[in-house]
Amino acid sequence: MGFHLAPEACNCSAPDTGNIEILDLFGTDEHREKWLKPLLQGTIRSAFAMTEPAVASSDATNIELRMVRDGDHYVLNGRKWFATNAMHPNCRLLIVMGKTDPHAAPHRQQSMMVVPIDTPGVAVVRSLPVFGYTDREGHAEILFDDVRVPATDLLKGEGEGFAISQARLGPGRIHHCMRTIGMAERALEAMCRRADSRTTFGLPISERANVQDWIAEARIDLEQVRLLALKAAWMMDTAGNKGARTEIAAIKVAAPQVALKVIDRAIQVHGGAGVTADFPLAQAYAHVRTLRLADGPDEVHKRTIARQELRRHRS
Repeated sequence: MGFHLAPEACNCSAPDTGNIEILDLFGTDEHREKWLKPLLQGTIRSAFAMTEPAVASSDATNIELRMVRDGDHYVLNGRKWFATNAMHPNCRLLIVMGKTDPHAAPHRQQSMMVVPIDTPGVAVVRSLPVFGYTDREGHAEILFDDVRVPATDLLKGEGEGFAISQARLGPGRIHHCMRTIGMAERALEAMCRRADSRTTFGLPISERANVQDWIAEARIDLEQVRLLALKAAWMMDTAGNKGARTEIAAIKVAAPQVALKVIDRAIQVHGGAGVTADFPLAQAYAHVRTLRLADGPDEVHKRTIARQELRRHRS
């Protein structure tokens, strides 16, 4: 029994999906021809470079990588990490968020640029393991040392980086949740199969009342988060990402928490085997736990929900 594990960690999102959206919404005709088409065709991969090791990147206004205008180019200096996909052999493109004007208003200091990964001065330093697991597509730490990028590769305009990141991260968050729900479904399936195949004290484990409670609660919880994910997707389609921000934040908190509960109980039913590499449950648990940090920690999303709720009642 095996299932796909979501590869993203920390503040990165489903890289190609999110970058496709950025290039479609904010790229130039040249960007779409050169990068968007091969991404859609699956012939290349891409990575999103926003998170930094030296600052709390859950607040995107903290980022420090500098983008300094120099004639017809920008010069990039700084360090990023958790750039998912950057270790993939077909990764050709980075979309990088940096600071172009440290004196502007907090949400107007950042910009985004299209940066080919083979640009001189871009150095992939290492692949970052997650709870000891190294993902097949890698979460890279990347150094930018006097990287010169044509000004034409600036996306949308100076000071638009924060707005672009919000447009990107909304869909990325719900993509995470959809995969997470699928992962929890497979864990529930594994739990049921294991419970039926093992006997303790004369009875199948599946006949134990507490195990039946776990199975029933898993189904109830999964149906609830699936409906919440569908509502968030519907809101994004009908009201836009901004109009769906409460639902997006809610599912981003709820889906990993439910999945962790289901996977944890599946591990328990598997006994010692559940924490080994013979089954994918331990790795699934590690990746889903990471999703409580990916694209913003739970606390940031709860803050968004609480503010919206308070604003609604106060008005």
